[in-house]
Amino acid sequence: MTTSTTVQTEQTPAEAHGVELTEVAATKVRTLLESEGRDDLRLRIAVQPGGCSGLIYQLYFDERTLDGDAVRDFSGVGVVVDKMSAPYLSGATIDFADTIEKQGFTIDNPNAGSSCACGDSFS
Repeated sequence: MTTSTTVQTEQTPAEAHGVELTEVAATKVRTLLESEGRDDLRLRIAVQPGGCSGLIYQLYFDERTLDGDAVRDFSGVGVVVDKMSAPYLSGATIDFADTIEKQGFTIDNPNAGSSCACGDSFS
């Protein structure tokens, strides 16, 4: 079992959000961006209505910074959260798993009261 730690290198209080990014996830994001030859993208996490439990996560690369976005830097990886999603994501941790059972980004969210069987949505 691999233990991940969260590494934050810079934060501006006016722009802060409560999402954490583990070093394992930050490394994976950097690797993906390097393979695409992009250094202008940030990892955006958002919450949208949908799924069988009511809300779904969206995790994607974005070059934009929109009005009201909060941005934090984790070892050179920018993580962006929009102002509507921030309350749902405060305290959440993004990690990356690469095991025989699971591969991909995972989100541990203490604000999720329940989730569906597939784990793709929450309420």
